Amino acid sequence: MKIGIISHLKHPIRAPFAGGLEVFTHHITTALQSSGHDVTLFASSSSDPSLPLVPILTDDHYDELTGQRRKMKDLPSEYIAEHHAYFRLMTEIDQYGFDVIFNNSLHYVPITMATIVNTPIVTVLHTPPFYELELAIAAERRKPIIDYITVSRKSAENWRGLVNQCNVILNGIKIEKWDFHPEAGLDRYALWFGRIHPDKGLHLAIAAARAAKIPLRIAGGIADEKYYKQKIEPLMGDDLVFLGLLDQPSLNREIGNASVCLITPCWEEPFGFVAAEAMACGTPIAGFRMGALPEIIAPHTGVLAAGGNVDQLAEAILEAEKLNRSEIRKYALQKFSFVTMIAAYEEQLESTANKNNKLINTI
Repeated sequence: MKIGIISHLKHPIRAPFAGGLEVFTHHITTALQSSGHDVTLFASSSSDPSLPLVPILTDDHYDELTGQRRKMKDLPSEYIAEHHAYFRLMTEIDQYGFDVIFNNSLHYVPITMATIVNTPIVTVLHTPPFYELELAIAAERRKPIIDYITVSRKSAENWRGLVNQCNVILNGIKIEKWDFHPEAGLDRYALWFGRIHPDKGLHLAIAAARAAKIPLRIAGGIADEKYYKQKIEPLMGDDLVFLGLLDQPSLNREIGNASVCLITPCWEEPFGFVAAEAMACGTPIAGFRMGALPEIIAPHTGVLAAGGNVDQLAEAILEAEKLNRSEIRKYALQKFSFVTMIAAYEEQLESTANKNNKLINTI
């Protein structure tokens, strides 16, 4: 198939990855290429040059340290810049002759403009409902033309009011890239990793680690500088180590040597790559019973506390440390198969493309 992949534009699609969606987009692009498909990726300009990239937004003003686009005089806001990037793309995309468009943008414009595009579209809902996307999908559903996928049963439930039939393809990871650590390192510590943003609840992880009397190491980029300055920086002390954004081998070592990984979502997180990656290393999880975490974490791989309850999370840390790391790795191998995920997406993309071909042939 000839496949056009639309990426989101908040961050370039390259390592070290800013978050799980960047990982997903990079890996699925290369996997579909390896399967023999003719793939084009529409993303921002400083994405991995080894990808089949067509840049639709410049990264000239992307700040590597903060992961944000610097506001410059006479330049449109990030919101407007993204809107126009997607608008231009959707007015031109039929010219590429794709069999199917694979939309992972999280943006309302590709949905809104689907009615003027002849190429069939598969859209993955990587996020809970939010205002602009809800409006766009509600309008599209009046005369449905898009096939929707999401990444967990919980996410499908959250979207059910708008998308009644939303297939679920659980995210997979390249587990062979994550070395198994049968034992934690000699130094006892908890690890929190991910985007430093209010949605991720790092301040709660810090409080729980202190209540459990375990040092905490923090890995990730600062996605919300105001949150970091106001909520995290004042909490820093000798029991916390801020590692910044790590490459994959370094992150693997930090996860594998940790006694436990903390996952503290404050929103209805649709999946949670950090959970899959931690379990791939054999590291137990202590987290909040929020979003898809109860769906993707088993009792023998992690211990979950009520959302936002720091005292319960501190107890969960102590319980999770006792779990069997070999069983955790075995579970990850079974649950998060990358091969299974790719096969499911290929089947969906082919089905959508063929459905459109049948429609053309009947006209």
